[in-house]
Amino acid sequence: MTRPPSVARRALLGAAALAPLAAPVAAQPARRAWPDRPIRFLQGFAAGGATDIVARMIAPAMAAEFGQPVVVENRPGAGGTLAAEALARAPKDGHTLMLINNGFAVSAALYRRLPYDPIADVEPVSLVCSVGLVLLAGPAGAPDALADFADLRRRAQAQPERLNVATVGVGSTQHLVAEATQAAAGFRLTHVPYRGTPAALVGLRNAEVQVVVEPISAVLGQIRDGGARALAVTSRERSPLLPDVPTVAELLGQPDFDIQTWYAVAAPGGTPGDILARIDEVTRQVTATPEMRARLEEMGLAPRALPSPAAVRAMVHGEIARWTRTVEAARIERQ
Repeated sequence: MTRPPSVARRALLGAAALAPLAAPVAAQPARRAWPDRPIRFLQGFAAGGATDIVARMIAPAMAAEFGQPVVVENRPGAGGTLAAEALARAPKDGHTLMLINNGFAVSAALYRRLPYDPIADVEPVSLVCSVGLVLLAGPAGAPDALADFADLRRRAQAQPERLNVATVGVGSTQHLVAEATQAAAGFRLTHVPYRGTPAALVGLRNAEVQVVVEPISAVLGQIRDGGARALAVTSRERSPLLPDVPTVAELLGQPDFDIQTWYAVAAPGGTPGDILARIDEVTRQVTATPEMRARLEEMGLAPRALPSPAAVRAMVHGEIARWTRTVEAARIERQ
C-alpha cells in the first residue's frame, strides 16, 4: 500500500513545480535609463545649409532636456543618402538620430537601389518645421516676363514646352515640385537644370528661363529686393512671409494641393517605442519655445508638429508614395 507523501515533502514538490515559472521573471534585467551617453545627430548636407543650421539650432536645447550631449555630425553626399545609411546601420538604442528632410522621400522615389530600406530601416519620429516652395518670375519689365500665374498657365497651355523652368538639378526636390505643379495645372514647361540656386536666379534675370522653383526661405531676399517676383506658393495656406502671394491650391481650386519642404527627427528602424515617444516629447518641447519659434521664423521656416510618431511616419511614407507617382508620371529616369 502506497503511503501519502508527508506535508514537508508535498511543500518541497510544490516549490519545485513553481520554480520554472518564477525563474524567467526574476531573470529579466531592468532597462537602463535612456539616454546614458552622448547622442549622435546626423545630417546629410554640407555645413551652412538649411538642414545643418536647423540641426545645430535644436541640438543644444535637446541636449538640455535629455541630460546628455547631442553632437551634430555632418555626412554630406548623394542627397543625404550617406547619412541615412549610417542611421539605418546604427544600433537601435536611440543614441543615433538624424535630421531628415523631404529629400529623404525624394531619394526613396528616385533611386532604384539604396543601401537601406527607407520604410523599414528609418523611423521618422518628430516633425520640426516646414516651408512652402515658390514659383518665381523675372522682375517686371524683363524680356518675356510673366504677369502672374494665370499668364504662365495661359501661355504654357497655348505653346507647350516653349517656356523654361529652372531648378537645381534633375531629380531634385525643386524638379519634382515643378513636375507636380505642371501636372496639377495642366501645362508643360521645359526643364532646365542649373548647378545651384544662384545660377538659376542668374538665368531668370537673363531671361534664359521664365520660372524658377525654390523654397521660400532660399529666395526671400531676392523677392523683397525686387530681383524676382513670386507667382504662387505651393503650401496649402499662404505663407506669413509672403501674405499677398496666392497659393497654387487657391489658384487652381484644388484645396488638397500642398507641397512643403519639411525637417523631421528620425531614428533607426526598430528603436523601442518608449524611446521614440521621449524623442518626440523633447522635440516638441524644444520647437514650441518662443525663442526657438522666433529663430526658425527668421529663417523663413514655420515650426510644425504632428500628434505622434505614428502620424509623422504616415506623413513621410505618404511623401515617398507621392514622389514615386510624380517620378513615374513625369517619366523621370530612376537612378
